[in-house]
Amino acid sequence: MANTHQPSNGLLKADASSAFWGMFSLAFVILLVFALASSVLGVQWRSILPGAENAKGVVGGVKAAVYTFMSYIF
Repeated sequence: MANTHQPSNGLLKADASSAFWGMFSLAFVILLVFALASSVLGVQWRSILPGAENAKGVVGGVKAAVYTFMSYIF
């Protein structure tokens, strides 16, 4: 038992941080493509994406939607 190795807390934070940003990036790209396609088709995408209702731009709306989506996951 004396030789049991415990991972350092910094390593766990780095893994969690890279996992968060990986998921954030993937969700951002997917929702950005959805928002751009909806804009081209004339669909009101801000009412569909949670958190993007009061956003002024596409990127800001998608970023708000991704943060809202990520809060449900983590």
